[in-house]
Amino acid sequence: MDLLKAWFKRTFSDPQVVLLGLLLLVGFLVVFGLGRMLAPVFASIVIAYLLEAVVALLEGAGLKRFLAVFFVFLLFMAILIFLLFGLVPRLSVQLTQLVQQLPTYITQGQVMLEQLPEKYPQLVSEQQMNRIIANLGNEMARFGQGLVSWSLASVASIFGLLIFLVLMPVLVFFFLKDKALLVSWFTNYLPQERHLASSVWVEVESQISNYVRGKAAEIVIVGAVSYITFVALGLQYAALLATLVGFSVLIPYVGAAVVTLPIALVAFFQWGWGWDFGKIMIAYGIIQALDGNVLVPLMFSEVVNLHPVAIIVAILVFGGLWGFWGVFFAIPLATLVQAVLRAWPRTPREASETSGGTA
Repeated sequence: MDLLKAWFKRTFSDPQVVLLGLLLLVGFLVVFGLGRMLAPVFASIVIAYLLEAVVALLEGAGLKRFLAVFFVFLLFMAILIFLLFGLVPRLSVQLTQLVQQLPTYITQGQVMLEQLPEKYPQLVSEQQMNRIIANLGNEMARFGQGLVSWSLASVASIFGLLIFLVLMPVLVFFFLKDKALLVSWFTNYLPQERHLASSVWVEVESQISNYVRGKAAEIVIVGAVSYITFVALGLQYAALLATLVGFSVLIPYVGAAVVTLPIALVAFFQWGWGWDFGKIMIAYGIIQALDGNVLVPLMFSEVVNLHPVAIIVAILVFGGLWGFWGVFFAIPLATLVQAVLRAWPRTPREASETSGGTA
């Protein structure tokens, strides 16, 4: 107990540490407690952060900030309109077609399972296969009920989506136009002596900047290449599957493995075992190999290297807390934790042990 009191007194006697701790605590409580209500604000901040690089590029070319913001905002609205009226309807149509095709897929799969005891009696018996088919039937029934409930909930949330789509462009415009004013307003409420918090932010900001913009570009590139490949090879539901592949890069190590299943199933039920099925899987494997070994090192060279275990733990923790945005920002948040631990004041002995261990 005395050791804990001594550590607490030594650590939190520094006002810089107290300020950093309060900022982290307030940020966590705001996101955790008001995350759903402030979702349009958080999404708009992320989009404005992505677009700020283009604005800075135009400013560097000699354009005034308001004109740069205006042109970038027009580009953003054009992309948003394309997504809403070009990509989303196409995805909706393909998703509807896939759902309608599911009973046929299930029937084909059931027939194949029923034939397994005849082909491989030494591996599986007819009684075992009947139990497997019955369990699969129960799971599919539950899946169907969940799908209906999800559809009804989606209809009920259309009004909220419309509000989101109206508010987000307005917020993005003002975040871009009044960036300096908003940052100045926020920093006015912070103490003048905040070098510890500033040092953590400077380190993390460069990581977040590289990660968010790189991850957005990676989603677009991987999704576009997958779509072109699937269309060229004649795979059904190419737009829907390519979108899944694009967003799978949000979850390192796990996303690519999970998305492999729907691609393999669609290709199998479309062609069966054969060269066409093999071409799809080989092409998908090449895309994943190029993404992991070429695209990711190229785009994320400045991101602090984190151990795969730390990345997976961060995805589980922050994804469980904040859903999609927690998964999206899992690596930057893990980087924030790492930066805080690195900047946290230690005794000379602890500091020397840490430096000696990392050398």
